[in-house]
Amino acid sequence: MTPVLVVDDLENFRISIGLVLERAGYEVILAGSGAEALEHLERRPIDVMVTDLRMDQMDGHALLKAAKAREGAPEVIMMTAYASIGDAVSAVKVGAYDYLTKPFRNEELLLTVQRAIEQRHLKEEVHRLRFAVGDGFAIERIIGRSQAMRDLASVIRKVAVTDSSVLILGESGVGKELVARTIHALSARAGGPFVAVNCGALPESIQETELFGYKRGAFTGAAFDRKGLAEEADRGVLFLDEVGEMTPPLQVKLLRFLQDGEVRRVGDSRVSRVNARVVSATNADVEGAVASGAFRSDLYYRLNVVSLRVPPLRARKGDIGLLAVHLLEQYARKYGKPIHGLSEGALAALEAYPWPGNVRELQNVMERAVTFSSGGLIAAVDLPRPTAPPPPAPMIEAPAAVSLADREREQVLAAMEKHRWNRGQAAEELGISRTTLWRKLKDYGVA
Repeated sequence: MTPVLVVDDLENFRISIGLVLERAGYEVILAGSGAEALEHLERRPIDVMVTDLRMDQMDGHALLKAAKAREGAPEVIMMTAYASIGDAVSAVKVGAYDYLTKPFRNEELLLTVQRAIEQRHLKEEVHRLRFAVGDGFAIERIIGRSQAMRDLASVIRKVAVTDSSVLILGESGVGKELVARTIHALSARAGGPFVAVNCGALPESIQETELFGYKRGAFTGAAFDRKGLAEEADRGVLFLDEVGEMTPPLQVKLLRFLQDGEVRRVGDSRVSRVNARVVSATNADVEGAVASGAFRSDLYYRLNVVSLRVPPLRARKGDIGLLAVHLLEQYARKYGKPIHGLSEGALAALEAYPWPGNVRELQNVMERAVTFSSGGLIAAVDLPRPTAPPPPAPMIEAPAAVSLADREREQVLAAMEKHRWNRGQAAEELGISRTTLWRKLKDYGVA
């Protein structure tokens, strides 16, 4: 049973609220003051605290601040009279999950508590998944509970302890370099360097010198000996990103390095032994390039001893909320913003979008949302327009990009029209509280 703490200095009201929650299957703890509520929080973990805003001695604001300062702080729902809505909104901005305006219906209370519990569980799942691979190694943004991500984590564990070459496949923005860094961090080479090379970004004229270095006097301007990136990766990992963009001449030299572990700097007659594991990645059709002769087959087989495919974000919709919450926490810390979660409307909008730019696009959206938010919950109206439109369907003209906020607005107004502007029925269909619906309609200018 999920524990819910109800705090109100009016005995009849807190008992009434407690009975509603108890009948719904929650474990209810009652407190008649802020001090008593803190004693309960000290003794045991509480998932959700429903508290009145106006109380003698310690009011809801002070209780919220004290509760949020504790480890394992509960999600907090404020109860307030209509005249104090401004204070309740301020509480949401500094850490409360949501607020209820008295008088409210039992259904509205239960729905808000349910949403708060879901938010808490989402955060707990994010923290748990950060340590799902390896012995205490934080995987950072490799977060997901989908079967595809569990399978990927399993393969990463097995591959990391070997010294095999790995080819990571996947669309742009799915996090291929992050997978490579995780393999490095979980391997016996974790203490060595991780050297990343973007093969597509290197001009053809300097590819060989960047990768293998040069001897002083090898060409005009070579005033000193210089190590190449392959030597820099000795005893560590050399990560070749977008390896499918590598030119044919460089493919030959890379193949020799993979076969012999030897590096010859440009202009040097000597060779050096380098002990570097090669991990590569591409979003290109390398097999097609091999078939057409654009990519050497012998090099492909050397790089592709083990292959990993990172699934696109649209193929793992259930992970979008986890990633969004993780990124939200990350950027809230970075910018010092008092942001503590996503509204149900924002989460629904994020999950409805196809994310052609994958995790990288989601990162950009969450960073911009945090940048322009003043605090509290991120709502759908806080989400910026996506950076790219969805890919067009075959033989059909591609639709114009629609912002996540516009999607939510259309859904809300459609529900209101359907139920002839009955807010209670529309809120129930949308899965949000009447208070939240009222705020959205006010934002749209139709309240």
